Amino acid sequence: MGFFSKLFKGPEPDMEKSNANAAKMRTLFNQAVENGEDYRLIFGYTEDVSRFNYGFVHGSKSKIGNLIVGWNRERQTIAVVPTVPDLSGCGEPTYYRRPEILKAYRNKYPTDAFIIYPDKKSYIGINAYDWLDDEKLYVYVSQAEELAAFTEFFMKEFATK
Repeated sequence: MGFFSKLFKGPEPDMEKSNANAAKMRTLFNQAVENGEDYRLIFGYTEDVSRFNYGFVHGSKSKIGNLIVGWNRERQTIAVVPTVPDLSGCGEPTYYRRPEILKAYRNKYPTDAFIIYPDKKSYIGINAYDWLDDEKLYVYVSQAEELAAFTEFFMKEFATK
């Protein structure tokens, strides 16, 4: 039974590579966010889908944006730092503070995403999974435990009712 359970289990993350990327994420986040060490981290991504219709040709095109997402329970703050799949750099952080947001919820369809509306004109959708095996598009990191902690924090303390 042990052989067959391993055979049908599917691919597993390379934990050495995952841990190295988690350390890079921490370094970038701490450089971008003041008191960054006070935040727990996950990798997330956002997706911008544009649709096109040229007569007989219909379709859509997606742009993926990689994110380092940090949350601080005491400050009731989520900090989002844009990055690239190889973690060679990052952009400026955006902060979402619970008292200042208009609406937040978890969307299950069509994708599992955490949606935050800081105001009536803008929003961010944060998609996060325990592990994605596509290093060209996403940061390679295994994060099942951290994702569960973020989900619990978001649903209990951040999502609006």
